[in-house]
Amino acid sequence: MSETAMERAGEPRGAGARPGANRTAVLLVFLASVCFSTGGLFIKLIPWNALALNGARNLIGAAVIGVYLLIRRHRIVLSRQVFIGAASMIGVTTLFAVSNKLTTAANAIVLQFTAPVFVILGMAAIYHVKPKRLDIITCAAVLTGVVLFFVDGIRAGNWLGNLTAVLSGVCYAGVFMMNTGERADALSSSFLGQLAAGVILTPLCAGETDFSAPTMAAVLALGVIQVGGAYILFSEGIKKTPAVTASLITGLEPIMNPLWVALFYGERISALAAVGAVIVVGAIVIYNALNARDAADGSGRKG
Repeated sequence: MSETAMERAGEPRGAGARPGANRTAVLLVFLASVCFSTGGLFIKLIPWNALALNGARNLIGAAVIGVYLLIRRHRIVLSRQVFIGAASMIGVTTLFAVSNKLTTAANAIVLQFTAPVFVILGMAAIYHVKPKRLDIITCAAVLTGVVLFFVDGIRAGNWLGNLTAVLSGVCYAGVFMMNTGERADALSSSFLGQLAAGVILTPLCAGETDFSAPTMAAVLALGVIQVGGAYILFSEGIKKTPAVTASLITGLEPIMNPLWVALFYGERISALAAVGAVIVVGAIVIYNALNARDAADGSGRKG
């Protein structure tokens, strides 16, 4: 979504990657972004309560990632960081599903895309990491865009959905912060978080009445494509994709997400929200790209 690619995967890219593999890796990252971007459309198409819907998609997603873990013989890490990351993942997916029901898909994904700002603030407050000039400029730009969303939301009556989307971004920042460290493991956090959300929330599906073929197909697509499949594609592709390239590709998600909803659901956003989206997405993409470039330059100098 909004973080630099390496932060999202929580894994190193693999210094010894073969040059010929990069094109395939970039394609995998792009396909992952496309898969992630389908969330808004599928959530809009499913006439279920957001909590029941989120439980079902997480349970399916956990099953997909669980099979992947078995195939790769990836052991699940049990640590404080993994558990906090899993709890953050529950908050991310639940709040994102709720916000999609309360506001436009564009508002939901773009406001969740503010997560790096909360990482900056969290690192400063918890770990006393002094923000750089670029951090401060990015926070100011993103805050400007968010204000435009809330002005529009108050006028349109969907301010609660916008607030929920921002809180989803806060939880996503927790995922980033807990996916660093010796005992952190992104796949373990993702699997455990999705499994817990699925077990807790899926029973709410018993209160739903629409189990038609189109609805169930959309639920299955959410779990297999938008949750499980997308994360697997990303975790594989990021290993051999340059960080700058990956950070720019992930910036396509908040653009494609409302595009699918507009094309197949007919939902539009206001001009004010569109301006806010351009500011937020532009600021985060530039921030990610510059940080990734600086990291690459730094590693190159050390070598």
